[in-house]
Amino acid sequence: MREKILGILEKNARIDIRDLAVLLGESEVSVANEIAEMEKEHIICGYHTLINWDNTSQEKVTALIEVKVTPQRGMGFDKIAERIYQYNEVNAVYLMSGAYDFAVFIEGKTMKEVALFVSSKLSTLDSVLSTATHFVLKKYKDHGTELVEEIHDERMLVTP
Repeated sequence: MREKILGILEKNARIDIRDLAVLLGESEVSVANEIAEMEKEHIICGYHTLINWDNTSQEKVTALIEVKVTPQRGMGFDKIAERIYQYNEVNAVYLMSGAYDFAVFIEGKTMKEVALFVSSKLSTLDSVLSTATHFVLKKYKDHGTELVEEIHDERMLVTP
C-alpha cells in the first residue's frame, strides 16, 4: 500500500484522504495512519507546489552549479554537502558521479545575484576546488509536469 500511496501523492499532494482511500480500496483511517507513519520515518519529507514562475510577474533565475571538491578526511562528502545546503539560496544538492562531485541548484532574482552567491559563499569554502555555473533559460518539464503550453500554428496551410 505504501508504494501506491507514494505514487499518487507524488503526482497530486492535494488529493483528499477520502479520495485516496477509495482509489486504494482501503479505509480512510488506515491511509491516514500510513501517511503519518511515512512522515515520521522521513519517507515523506514535505509537500510542495510546482509553480511556473515564467507565467508570473516574479523575476527568478535558476542555476545549476557544478562543484568539484576535496573530501575531508573521515567525513567524506556529507559534511561539505551539509555546509552547502545550509545556504537559503540553495534549493537542492546532489552528490554526482562523473566530472564533478555536486550538482547544486539555486534561485536568485538576477544572474548577478547568483554570481555573487557563487563567488562570495560557495567558491570560498575550503573544500571547493572549482565551480561551473549554468543558467536555466527555459523550463519545459519539471517534476514530471509539462510547463509549456502546446503551440498552435495559426497560419493557413497553402498547397500548390
